Amino acid sequence: MDLKYVQTTCPYCGTGCSFNLVVKDGKVVGTQPYKRSPVNEGKVCPKGTYAHEFVNSPDRLTKPLIKKDGKFVEATWDEAYDLIAQKFKSYKPDEIACLSSARVSNEENYLLMKLARGVFKTRHIDHCARLCHASTVAGLAASFGSGAMTNSIGDIAESKCVFIIGSNTFEQHPLIGRKVMQAKLNGGKLIVFDPRYTPTAKQADLYASFYSGTDVAILNCLMGEIIRNGWEDKEWVSTRAKGYEELKATVLKDDYLPENVEKISGIAAADLKTAAEWIGNAESSALLYSMGITQHTVGVDNVKSTANLQMLTGNIGKRGGGVNALRGQNNVQGACDMGALPVVFTGYQKVIDEAVHKKFADAWGFPDGICEPKNGYEVTVMFNVLTDNPGELKAMYIMGENPMLSDPDLTHAEHAIKSLEFLVVQDIFLTETAQHADVVLPATCYAEKEGTQTSTERRVQMWRKAQDPPGEAKVDWQILCDVAAAMGYAKQFPYQSAEDIFNEIAAVTPSYHGMNYERLNRPEALHWPCPATDHPGTPILHIGKCSHPDGMGIMHPIEWKPPAEVPDAEYPYILTTGRCLWHWHTGSMTRRSATLDAEVPTGWIEINPEDARELGIKDKEMVRAVSRRGSVNVPAKVTDEIKKGVMFMPFHFKECAANVLTNNALDPIAKIPEFKACAVKVEKITEA
Repeated sequence: MDLKYVQTTCPYCGTGCSFNLVVKDGKVVGTQPYKRSPVNEGKVCPKGTYAHEFVNSPDRLTKPLIKKDGKFVEATWDEAYDLIAQKFKSYKPDEIACLSSARVSNEENYLLMKLARGVFKTRHIDHCARLCHASTVAGLAASFGSGAMTNSIGDIAESKCVFIIGSNTFEQHPLIGRKVMQAKLNGGKLIVFDPRYTPTAKQADLYASFYSGTDVAILNCLMGEIIRNGWEDKEWVSTRAKGYEELKATVLKDDYLPENVEKISGIAAADLKTAAEWIGNAESSALLYSMGITQHTVGVDNVKSTANLQMLTGNIGKRGGGVNALRGQNNVQGACDMGALPVVFTGYQKVIDEAVHKKFADAWGFPDGICEPKNGYEVTVMFNVLTDNPGELKAMYIMGENPMLSDPDLTHAEHAIKSLEFLVVQDIFLTETAQHADVVLPATCYAEKEGTQTSTERRVQMWRKAQDPPGEAKVDWQILCDVAAAMGYAKQFPYQSAEDIFNEIAAVTPSYHGMNYERLNRPEALHWPCPATDHPGTPILHIGKCSHPDGMGIMHPIEWKPPAEVPDAEYPYILTTGRCLWHWHTGSMTRRSATLDAEVPTGWIEINPEDARELGIKDKEMVRAVSRRGSVNVPAKVTDEIKKGVMFMPFHFKECAANVLTNNALDPIAKIPEFKACAVKVEKITEA
């Protein structure tokens, strides 16, 4: 018997925990603690504990599949590549779109970006950050000049006041939750505002429930109270911020007095005043948020408001402070860094900048040039174009994404996917999206390849290969190289290893310039920006100055606006969505993990007891939830842990898919959908 441990990085959330994969006779069979990680120090959450269980699932894709007469037949790799090349050569660049993935490595996101812009010549490339943190990238870049979490995870333990809004940290990022508890043990206060009384809320020194979609009003209220009481950091504001007088004029309006915001948000005026006092007087205050802030038609406004609060109190560029945007998937930060977005190359270098465009064209050396220097379509816009303007987009290449469960208004998403003439899906399972493909390419999971991923705190960490892929499945970057070669561009994709690709990334990306595998191959790894090989990396951003050219932070006066869809007589409840501790996103990995699936085998809708009484609904009863977009049958969970008038559904479960109900209304800047607030009604199923 051959037994070994292979240290790697978790494939689930953005925390970036490390563990050892246990490999027996060449197969991954378990996980064991890796105690040298500074992030999780040997601890993992349930998903990490069982991160081996899906790896050798019997329904892993093992051979290329081509759809003939509506049915998949197994094919050779050459047949698949020849068909892809023949089809993609027949389309104009603007008729092609690509979706990259937060689940694959930095190297693979970079290569799909290069394939899209250099081989297909298309400007239309995006990935699932559009559905989770696109508003973070836009909002924090507008405020600070950089669209990423400002502080390190370890930093949170030093905070004297942790304010969590729009994040159920203890379920979604449990090892970050551990740092929050360390802050409490060190004498820090914990404030949690959430429509639900979550496991995070239960640890709070001050908890208040509010109506989803009222975040700006709440944040403006806190800032108004801080200014009225003289708790703002006058030196920080006067020397490091622009726009203070305009912000002050907005937040001091009567609309944002605690008594008035109580009516809008449902948070008691006294609780708003207490929160403002704690934040305003704390030696250091860290703000943590996640998709509860970002997934709104005012997502960018929400993010800018969190930045306003932290600048006002001088909590930018200091330990225990910061705007800590907790990224969802394991490599959503890295996929953004790698330019898997329609407006930037790697390191957020703008595609419309002629000098940047020339830099990448020269570095890549495509004899016939690369895509034109114009912004492309976001995934949400791609799907609207497919539905509303058929024939404009004709072909799509999707790597490791599952929009048929993850996108809002799934009826609309299905219509969009079915409008394509040709779809290629590269994945490890035959997902809901892959079932619609013309060609399916069997790829590899995190345990079967080398590479890097970038966590929510900008820490670039390594994956290490623990076993061979199943059957004929190939490493994602190798597939992309093969597709490029089939299209006639083998010379531009000469890589022999993931490390070769990373070296090219470092060469063209200023924030990764000083990184290489030798420096990353240690427990601490490196935080970007790391501009030179003798640079130690940057755990805390904006020390001394922000990332705008003049070094200043920009405060933005923001007025509160309600969600795109609010309750009315026909649809009287607000529906919000999210994750649970035991499952991950569309469930393609966790629902194939026997242990995790046994804990939570299906979804539910949370209903406040008063609402349930009025509707005549009992706990565990099957009910019908209905929005203007569709209906789903789902078990009721009657609980006083949700605010009256608000309902909640997790979005992991295809049999009761929350995203049948959610609204495809978009933030005008980030083009992120409003997953966190739509109007619903709930009915008894009379035929039952």
